[in-house]
Amino acid sequence: MMLRAAQGPHLAPDDDAAPPATDRQSRGTLAETLRRQLADDILDGRLLPGVRLDETELAARFGVSRTPVREAFKLLAATGLVQVRPNKGVIVTAITPERLTEMFEVMGEIEAACARFAARRMTETERATLAALHAEAGTLAESGDREAYDSLNTRFHSAIYAGAHNDFMAETAQAIRQRLRPFRRAQFRLDGRLSRSWLEHDAVVRAILLGDGEAAYHAMRVHVTAVGGASADYVGRAAN
Repeated sequence: MMLRAAQGPHLAPDDDAAPPATDRQSRGTLAETLRRQLADDILDGRLLPGVRLDETELAARFGVSRTPVREAFKLLAATGLVQVRPNKGVIVTAITPERLTEMFEVMGEIEAACARFAARRMTETERATLAALHAEAGTLAESGDREAYDSLNTRFHSAIYAGAHNDFMAETAQAIRQRLRPFRRAQFRLDGRLSRSWLEHDAVVRAILLGDGEAAYHAMRVHVTAVGGASADYVGRAAN
């Protein structure tokens, strides 16, 4: 899997020099792209648990300096896909099905609470925005555009967090979502998952637009449980 960063010049090899703001932004973009590709390699079983990730080797593989590789490692560590171990470097973590289930259980409760509050507290403008995002997601689900759907899916859930009008809850939801981000993204590779995801969202949106907090809570809980099951299924298939 090659990184499409060859359209511009390679970064300067001097990783210790303080780069201009534009270079920092470019490196941040590269780091996120690297994070995605390495996360895919881990979840698809191309990088197995216990494997040590070599900074220099990956920099050469992707044609970048070591700085965005280091930054990608930090992003991966934040999601739990790798561990930074003294004297051993960066190691791919083994994610057990039990651990993944626990993580999604917490995510489900937090997101369901956000949906309940959003149903009660969203402004009319926020409801209209959520409905528009949902409609756009339906078009993407029909077309099978996984990458675009994944991006819009993040915006959809973020709109619900914001609509809860509880900053601490929204921050907590975002933090847990970031931890589970690679898994939530991988699930969309399962056949039919985009359309099922949209239908699950539809139940959430209907409840929020009706102002039914309990129905919104239940619908979101069902949705995140399904996401967790799909994520575990995908990871299990990749491991085998």
